[in-house]
Amino acid sequence: MKLKVLIAALGVSMMFSNGPASAEGELNLFNWGNYTNPELIEKFEKETGIKVTVTGYDDNDSALAKIKAGGHGFDMVVPSSNYVPIWIEEGLLLEARPDQMPNFENLEDQWKDVDWDPGRHYTVPWQWGSVGVMVDTAVYDGDINTSSIIFDPPEELVGKINVAPEMGDVIGTALRYVGSEPCTSDKEALKKVRDLLLEAKPKWLSMEYGVIEKIAAGDMAASLYWNGAAFRARLQNPDIHYGYPREGYSLWMDSVGILADAKNVEEAKTFLNFIMEPENAALISAFARYANGVKGSAEFMPEDMATATEVIIPEEFKASGHFVPPCSPDVQAIYTAIWTELQK
Repeated sequence: MKLKVLIAALGVSMMFSNGPASAEGELNLFNWGNYTNPELIEKFEKETGIKVTVTGYDDNDSALAKIKAGGHGFDMVVPSSNYVPIWIEEGLLLEARPDQMPNFENLEDQWKDVDWDPGRHYTVPWQWGSVGVMVDTAVYDGDINTSSIIFDPPEELVGKINVAPEMGDVIGTALRYVGSEPCTSDKEALKKVRDLLLEAKPKWLSMEYGVIEKIAAGDMAASLYWNGAAFRARLQNPDIHYGYPREGYSLWMDSVGILADAKNVEEAKTFLNFIMEPENAALISAFARYANGVKGSAEFMPEDMATATEVIIPEEFKASGHFVPPCSPDVQAIYTAIWTELQK
């Protein structure tokens, strides 16, 4: 395996020999918090000799702002699908051409050419999933397949609700709840969402990232959150269940890209190729409990992922899930204004 990885790395390096100079043996990954399997990093370091440092963030906007500010020292980042075009358009990602790397053939066909990165010239899949509702059914045993859990909660859940601090996911879910769609420029719909969120917020406990242990321990009873995290919470507490809002819910894919000002470019390209190997993609999923988009990875994953309803979307809810496009700058500005008011 080590020889295979080193040969692949050499091939990648030769294909992209015109990239910026690299700092041998180091790699700095900027990723979502509690989302990177330490075993994956340990394996990569052992097989390549490249030392990896992982730094976490809590949301797409703060990650984007940090990189735009410069002086960050990171080589790679993992934006969500609706943010990847923004990173590309603003010149923040290197056109690393993962589509020409040896392991690109391992990607499932549906992820080889995607709207947010046509032809995969910039990014490689990390994981993909949905935005839904996780609920402690020992506290509330009613219908959980609805966004009303968050926006018009039953009495049992008032004061016990968390909302993930991810602007696009929260506002997008709220827009679907009021009968509209994410990224709409309809000012009436956006006003409805603004009013809905401001009215709902006093019924919430928090707007935090990283709440798996808290909901599993009973410190909160519901959250607008992501499916893999709900799966991890259920493994700690079987009363935690994940609901797919029938009003509609968002799908997303987080993808890894190399930053345009990365210092360790060849090491980063080696990492991109490495995670497209089925066994390595399986390590990513085994930790965070999301699907990954790499063919053949399922056979290396924990058996429970093959039947988990958090990972395998039930047939009755499949039609309600949709990937969200990037919003226009004008709509993004309205989102930001609503979000800023919600944070007060």
